[in-house]
Amino acid sequence: MRYEPFRITRYMPVTVTGTIGAYVGGRLDDRLGAKPVMLGSLAVLIATILAILFVDRDAVPLLGHVAPPAPGHGLYAGTAERAFLVLGAVLGLAAGPLQAAARTLLVRLAPRERVTQFFGLFALSGKVTSFLGPFLVGVLTAATASQKAGMAVLVVLFATALVLLLRVRLDG
Repeated sequence: MRYEPFRITRYMPVTVTGTIGAYVGGRLDDRLGAKPVMLGSLAVLIATILAILFVDRDAVPLLGHVAPPAPGHGLYAGTAERAFLVLGAVLGLAAGPLQAAARTLLVRLAPRERVTQFFGLFALSGKVTSFLGPFLVGVLTAATASQKAGMAVLVVLFATALVLLLRVRLDG
């Protein structure tokens, strides 16, 4: 196998921002509770994916028309490519707290004597449904021949999660 530095480092910004987001989200979780952190994270994820859907080779949301990348100038030479990098980092900032706060919310919702069962069900449901997002993105991308249409399904999934989370009652 050939060594490719880009292959190793391309996910690093999302990993770093996800770690930072989880830390900041944990602090916010301590102050505000898990539900507000999760709602905020979902809102940021939805807004970021919508922004990604509007990025094009020669247009970036809030920046308008930009010059397309010049041939031979390497990766992330164009403004749109850098916008994708920044938006990917924002996804990491929001995904970290969402995952962390989901666990603290579960602790709060589960009956104390059955918390291990609830975490087992939480882990199982995560494994069973982990294919759903990528599967739907793939099916919609293949059906429409558009990666943007495929990505749009994530907005629907995150919006559904947000609506369902709004219905969660936290007693006491």
